Amino acid sequence: MRRLMLLRHSKTENDAPSGRDQDRRLDERGRKDAGEIGGWMAAHPPFPDLVLVSTAVRSEQTWDIVSDAMAGLVPRPKVKPMAELYGADPSDLLRIIHAAATEDPKRLLLVGHNPGLHELAFALTGSGKAEARSALADNLPTSGLAVIDFDIDDWDDVSIRRGRLELFVSPKLLKAASGG
Repeated sequence: MRRLMLLRHSKTENDAPSGRDQDRRLDERGRKDAGEIGGWMAAHPPFPDLVLVSTAVRSEQTWDIVSDAMAGLVPRPKVKPMAELYGADPSDLLRIIHAAATEDPKRLLLVGHNPGLHELAFALTGSGKAEARSALADNLPTSGLAVIDFDIDDWDDVSIRRGRLELFVSPKLLKAASGG
């Protein structure tokens, strides 16, 4: 069994002072949402063994806040910054996942961007909880987390429609669930 977690970066400023998209930083809501998702993840094991983080500033900031929210509750996963995650399409992301076979984590977390993460999550899930699949069908919003399980022993075997969507969570869904 392998678990893939796909986390989209949190909400960002519209433009970076440098003018480069990769330099956009989290805004106030993004920082709050990242902390909320990190807290949720800390309360809902199992936790990732390996985290691959886009080198875009917003993704690195998202992971830093999520990681801080999980500090003390879990052993620290191995974290690798990956420039290839920025702008990656689903086929690029699938290659990155397959390459994780060399380290063989049981649980892999990618922190990156849409549209690639959303398209990949939707393509990989052939089954799963109907409510989660319906919520994910429209979008993987900022700070959205999709958790997909695969009945496999090797990351090389991850393929389209082979995953089971275990859950889909976002700050908006958490707020709705708490009646807020």
